Amino acid sequence: MAEAAADQKIFVTADHARDFVQNLLIANDVPSENATIVARCLIAADLRGVDTHGMNRIPSYLERIRQGVLNGAATPEVRQITPVVTQVDALNGWGFVAADVGMAAAIEAAKVYGIGMASIKHSNHFGMSAWIVQKALDANMMSLVFTNSSPALPAWGGKSKLLGVSPLACGAPGRDNNFILDMAPSIAARGKIHKAKRRGESIPSDWALDKDGHTTTDPAAALDGGVMLPMGGPKGSGLAVMMDVFSGVLSGSAFAGHVTGPYDPSKPSDVGHFLVAIKPDLFMCLQDFRDRMQYLYDRVVGAERAAGVERIYFPGELEQLQEAEREITGIPFVQAEIDALNEEASRVRCCF
Repeated sequence: MAEAAADQKIFVTADHARDFVQNLLIANDVPSENATIVARCLIAADLRGVDTHGMNRIPSYLERIRQGVLNGAATPEVRQITPVVTQVDALNGWGFVAADVGMAAAIEAAKVYGIGMASIKHSNHFGMSAWIVQKALDANMMSLVFTNSSPALPAWGGKSKLLGVSPLACGAPGRDNNFILDMAPSIAARGKIHKAKRRGESIPSDWALDKDGHTTTDPAAALDGGVMLPMGGPKGSGLAVMMDVFSGVLSGSAFAGHVTGPYDPSKPSDVGHFLVAIKPDLFMCLQDFRDRMQYLYDRVVGAERAAGVERIYFPGELEQLQEAEREITGIPFVQAEIDALNEEASRVRCCF
């Protein structure tokens, strides 16, 4: 990868980034079919501007492989529970691969029965939830995507980490603009704090508390014994509990603060996921559904704007615009991120 001054942004094309990630994974004994899925999902996040869940995750993933707590070669086991319910055992493999298999099964069930569900156990971090929503959208499906994650939030009224910053996502096909909602129950995604630490940046004072329970703008203090803050107080805390119920309790994976984080190479993560695909033309034709979605889009973005607001965006629209821009300009990195990725390449004597 290219080198530049530390304060400059280095732009890398999506194709080059995908090839880099895929080749690096294969050099670390990840089967090519798994490497292809992981690379595609990570770069999809970078293109959408979700840099916290893009290829900068690679060093932490590879460290987990080296420590033997992530099986990069695992092929998920699939069991059909009912015609519409699938259970996927990730076998401690890539969350990306297990979620890809699970959503594919849910989509096939939905094509026949109108709805399909997949419960996934013994998995790992699957990156940006929006890529799974997009997989359903590509099949003209609505979707729900839940996962649990390692403790980072206190239960409302508590002071210690217990609940995960577990994203919930959903989507529906539109006529010109798809609906994609991908959000965490915290004020900010934990990956944004890791990104700020990596780049030597501060964080807003309302994102997290330090280990003594004080507000902090230092990402290191937030990550070292601190806690993140839920959005909307008890509402965000309740959503985090919901993610544990549907993703952890139901699947048979870890829950209640026992999921291991992707940056902790000490033991398997044991993450659970919950995926649903829904056929949107159950009660009307697909074109009518898309037209109704377009009407909703027009009403939302055309709403009367508050003072100082130049434009109202539909959920997922900002990321779609970012993707279109980065397909042209490339994905921006800082030198520290390039150095970390090149260090991984040097470990396996690869040159990209």
